[in-house]
Amino acid sequence: MVSNAFFGSQKGGELATESATWHVFNPPAEVAELLAAAPKVIVATSVEMLIDLACGGPESNYYEVVYDVPGKGRVVEATVARVRNGVVVNYTEPYMRRRDPDSLVVGDDRPTDQPRFKERFGRDFAPVRQEALAWLKTQELAVFGFIAGRPGMGPDALAIVPANAGFFALALAMLQGIIPPDQLPDGFKPRVVVFGVPTFRHIYFGGKQVVVHYRGDKTYEIFSFNLYPGPSAKKGIYGVLIETGEREGWVAPHCSTVQVVTPYDNVLTIMHEGASGGGKSEMLEQVHREPDGRLLLGENLVTGERRYLQIPRTCELNPVNDDMALCHPSIQQPNGKLRLIDAERAWFVRVNHIDRYGVDPYLERLTAQPSKPLLFLNIDAVPGSRALIWEHIQDAPGKPCPNPRVVVPREIIPNIVNDVVTVDVRSFGVRTPPCTRERPSYGIIGLFHLLPPSLAWLWRLVAPRGHENPSIVDTQGMSSEGVGSYWPFAPGQKVAQANLLLEQILKYPRTRHVLIPNQHIGAWRVGFMPQWIAREYLARRGSARFRSDQIRPARCALLGYAMHTLHVEGQQIPRWFLQVDTQPEVGPEGYDQGAQMLEDFFRRCLQDFLRPDLDPLGRQIIQCCLDGGSLEDYLQLTPME
Repeated sequence: MVSNAFFGSQKGGELATESATWHVFNPPAEVAELLAAAPKVIVATSVEMLIDLACGGPESNYYEVVYDVPGKGRVVEATVARVRNGVVVNYTEPYMRRRDPDSLVVGDDRPTDQPRFKERFGRDFAPVRQEALAWLKTQELAVFGFIAGRPGMGPDALAIVPANAGFFALALAMLQGIIPPDQLPDGFKPRVVVFGVPTFRHIYFGGKQVVVHYRGDKTYEIFSFNLYPGPSAKKGIYGVLIETGEREGWVAPHCSTVQVVTPYDNVLTIMHEGASGGGKSEMLEQVHREPDGRLLLGENLVTGERRYLQIPRTCELNPVNDDMALCHPSIQQPNGKLRLIDAERAWFVRVNHIDRYGVDPYLERLTAQPSKPLLFLNIDAVPGSRALIWEHIQDAPGKPCPNPRVVVPREIIPNIVNDVVTVDVRSFGVRTPPCTRERPSYGIIGLFHLLPPSLAWLWRLVAPRGHENPSIVDTQGMSSEGVGSYWPFAPGQKVAQANLLLEQILKYPRTRHVLIPNQHIGAWRVGFMPQWIAREYLARRGSARFRSDQIRPARCALLGYAMHTLHVEGQQIPRWFLQVDTQPEVGPEGYDQGAQMLEDFFRRCLQDFLRPDLDPLGRQIIQCCLDGGSLEDYLQLTPME
């Protein structure tokens, strides 16, 4: 198939450069040996060049990523289509369309609490590593250099993937950047190398997504044994940044951040953390409105009643980051508030909730007619068409893929904030199921809760993955995403990260902490409306303190303070959205059973942190939880304004 001037055609020159040019990257000796042995090495110089590579060449607009796998024969991993607004990738297996939460494996002998390769697969990683390098020596390869995170805050890095997996290289280059060889900084020396070895998924790992982190003496190697960029091109690099922070004493939080500008020109910066599906991307979205302009606050699942709000003018949003941030020491100031900056060059945006035209006009317009090409995953589009983010590929007839994605470069996002920001409010999002007296659950969190620092820390230790998570393969029941909600991507140790998080929270006491549910509040289906309403309300309040008549200790101590009264633009939010035990469908009985589930979950998860190297104050906070402490007990350990 031939393209008709779609995004990405290379102007002038050949797709491949001379193979000798890879020397400019100063690769480690073993990597240099690999590149020297490969039959062809394509040094990628731009995103546009990788688009052509992904599509099979400048004149092609459709390509199949195919491998000859011993014992399986011809395997089509994915199809790639060049479309008017970028590139669309679709995997042939539904399993490959979401991140496997158990993909990370550690292949070295350095300290870790993650599964080691030998423990999981019953053999040393060293021979598999050598086989992977030997396989790459037989392939035509694509290579490019980048900096993980930000210059001065992350290491120099190199990507090496099979040339026919150009879309994987494209995803990494869009997310982390690509440095043309003639623009490499002086002294560029890769300390991180990402290898793509997709056939080993079938040969050694039963078709599963496996990403091995190998922390050598001088080089940190990431072996991606699959072609889904989530656990490797994105979260693999995130693991590098988390490990770097663990060694140097800082945190790379899993969050989105937005500057909220009220109609009165007040500015509030909210940092929103949480497990996958916890509302990070949604915190950057404008409120979704009904056709008549109203906001659907919620729908009662028992009675069918609907409650609406009318907010004629919502706040303006200046997005800062959408998933990975850096709280590097070099950007902090002694003002009592945390500061951060984006760790990425593009955003890996999930669009499963956009299931029809008009749900999010802002994002629909941005992705349908972008000024730069985008990368779409799990979107149903044919070559030469326009990819639309509500056209999700189907995993089975009538069953849309729950994890459609689009990679959006930061530079095309309107009102993007490129500088360091100071965080006023630090929120944590939790996906919650419905809760009723007959079917109690942990869906007892009100519209939002105020947390003292000790409870804010505990929520980041247990990080509930929550109800019907759309981003990962495992979605059943309540499970933990692990410390910081970034544990699935961290190659190091849990307690080290727990200590860093506690130190960070205590060091910046002027940054407030709130807890926000999504999907359900008791018997009401609410979607992501709680965090949108909380965002509007908190921005309008600014730095004003809460009066004692506005808040009450929540019935469940783990929820800190519940709101007692809340007005937005002169409209009062019904109390049953603030204090779930007041809902007649739930009542104190249903609430208390849900609270018991939540308390049991905390006690189960927190046992992992009771180790000798845990911070003494952290041990007191955890013991307080294990002993069923009250809100007053937590406040004595860590006072709040």
